[in-house]
Amino acid sequence: MGVSIRDVAAMAGVSVGTVSNVLNRPESVPEATVERVRAAIAELGYVRNDAARQLRAGRSTTVGLVVLDARNPFFADLARGADDEAATHGLSVLIGNSDERLERELRLLALFEEQRAHGVLISPIGDDLGRLGELRERGIPVVLVDRSAPGSGFSSVAVDDVRGGRLAARHLLDGGHRRLAFVGGPAELRQVADRAEGARAEVADVPDATLETLFVGSLTVADGIAAGERIAALAPADRPGAVFAANDLLALGILQALTRAGVAVPADVALIGYDDIDFASAAAVPLSSIRQPSLTMGATALSILAEEAADPAIEARDVLFEPELVVRASTGG
Repeated sequence: MGVSIRDVAAMAGVSVGTVSNVLNRPESVPEATVERVRAAIAELGYVRNDAARQLRAGRSTTVGLVVLDARNPFFADLARGADDEAATHGLSVLIGNSDERLERELRLLALFEEQRAHGVLISPIGDDLGRLGELRERGIPVVLVDRSAPGSGFSSVAVDDVRGGRLAARHLLDGGHRRLAFVGGPAELRQVADRAEGARAEVADVPDATLETLFVGSLTVADGIAAGERIAALAPADRPGAVFAANDLLALGILQALTRAGVAVPADVALIGYDDIDFASAAAVPLSSIRQPSLTMGATALSILAEEAADPAIEARDVLFEPELVVRASTGG
């Protein structure tokens, strides 16, 4: 059985209330008493149950962050931005990985609700935000990250992914390519759908250009390798001259598969990704990409969440950052 606050009080010869004051308001207790209580804490090895204290207060100081794939460096950077901002508010961030699976997302939301989280930041799967509405009704503010949802009633922080898709496609078109392919998935992810929509709209403006869509199961290197192998297996005359991957992990997998098959990038197939993670510039063929300000997005989302936790009546905001084209060797830059 663990050491209790009563044990500390007995050893120090003070009341339980005095021990509580030493822990929470030491300036209100005589210095000699503070030293005696702290000596008892050290000798007994007492650790305060801060979680229980927070739950009694009605809300913890933990913010839940639900990401689509914790292995993706983009989300790691986003989490870093959120955590840095959280520290300025006396909060901490706990990351949950949905792995692009709805059942895992729902389990994480239930966990954060049980823990009475200070709030939840989430990159949601699909367009049904009903479960998030239930959290908010129960006093837990929710902010969407890496996902724009104007009119939903939720604040959101994202990059204009339609614009990003247009930037990627326009860059490939400006390179003289007319047969393009988009690789991304799953299709129900709004980010993937928006990037594909932007690419299709840009290609539609060029009469002799085409865009083939190749959907994959997830935004991972493994799925990129599988897609790259399918592209490499095509006869040169049937192969797209340029590929836009929905994120950099997919693009790196495609690059790996094409290189192994002897398909040169960018001489045979130009390739551009999305997110501009650190690995993009370090690839064997440095990867062109669409950059998202991940650190700033995380910090902005946490700041909005803190404001909404302090004032639930505050109006929802949609913060939309502009994407940036970064040109490297994979598209001939």
